[in-house]
Amino acid sequence: KEGFFTFNVEVSRLSASCDILPITISERLIDKEKLAVGMYVEIVGQIRSYNNFIDKKNHLILTVFVRQIQFLEDEHDQNPNQAMLNGFVCKEPIYRTTPFGREITDILLAVNRSYNKSDYIPCIFWGRNARFTGNLKIGDHIKVNGRMQSRNYQKKFENGDVLDKVAYEVSVSKIETMQKDNTLET
Repeated sequence: KEGFFTFNVEVSRLSASCDILPITISERLIDKEKLAVGMYVEIVGQIRSYNNFIDKKNHLILTVFVRQIQFLEDEHDQNPNQAMLNGFVCKEPIYRTTPFGREITDILLAVNRSYNKSDYIPCIFWGRNARFTGNLKIGDHIKVNGRMQSRNYQKKFENGDVLDKVAYEVSVSKIETMQKDNTLET
């Protein structure tokens, strides 16, 4: 039986803030004794999703499922957080503007993988890309490039309680639409 380890990695953004991303790795790929807080690692993997049933509700859980891991001597100067997804819009896009006038569209992207499984990845689009993706339809096939990010927020309940939570999503910088025959649209 194969076991798995989970841990978080901190990834710097170009803005000098950072994302805390959940990682899942097979025991076959790593000796857990090698992992220590403060170590630099390079991870190549897949963004995976699963539902966790909590308090009579399904919660979408995201993790980076490691395919390769490399231990590094020090931090590299490049922006290492890159995500590339090829999938299908599976919920109506939600277009909105922030109080500061920034345009945003949220999309849930279904990304197929082996054995008739799919991962459902929340994606966020900004500006011109938000205007464009706000008009997409369920079933539209797109390819996106961006980065996986974490975002802290507070959920407020009717009784006044407040719960600190973390959302994970792919912040998209580039989008390509695909035709039905899987070629790029121009």
